[in-house]
Amino acid sequence: MTDLAFRSAGQLAAAVAAKEVSSVELLDHYLARVEQLDPKVNAIVARDEEGARAAALEADRTVSRGEPLGRLHGVPVTIKDSLEVAGMRTTGGSARWGQHVSTSDAESVARLKNAGAIVFGKSNMPPDARDWQTYNEVYGTTNNPWDPTRGPGGSSGGSAAALAAGLTGLMEGLLGPTSD
Repeated sequence: MTDLAFRSAGQLAAAVAAKEVSSVELLDHYLARVEQLDPKVNAIVARDEEGARAAALEADRTVSRGEPLGRLHGVPVTIKDSLEVAGMRTTGGSARWGQHVSTSDAESVARLKNAGAIVFGKSNMPPDARDWQTYNEVYGTTNNPWDPTRGPGGSSGGSAAALAAGLTGLMEGLLGPTSD
């Protein structure tokens, strides 16, 4: 299943729809990769495994019932920490946000969910997305997954590192959602 980690979001959604893999299996696959690889990378800084698992189970039930599926149905995704995700902590990479937990989704996050995506985590970023490196006092430094002595750079460094390491099926927050 390693090749699943690097498929496009559109390919992953098609695999879920064709019952090649379940949404729960995909979620478990990405979570296992995060557990194994992210301690050295530090790209995924917050997770909602319980909420994601419930959403993945419902996504699989929808496939089983033969109901219409969204373009990203069952695809586990992560969101840049500058975007609000209901029930998840949002820091924007800044300690001044403290323990802020979002009560609603940003519009782009709501659109991803409406397309069937399963949000399971948030990615690291510099404070207020205003630096060339990906470091903040809340979560620390994100490293380049191919060379941990370097940084991925930019305000979306956590997002870029997560995609490069195959830690997520799609990343919202780079230049917007990416898929086929």
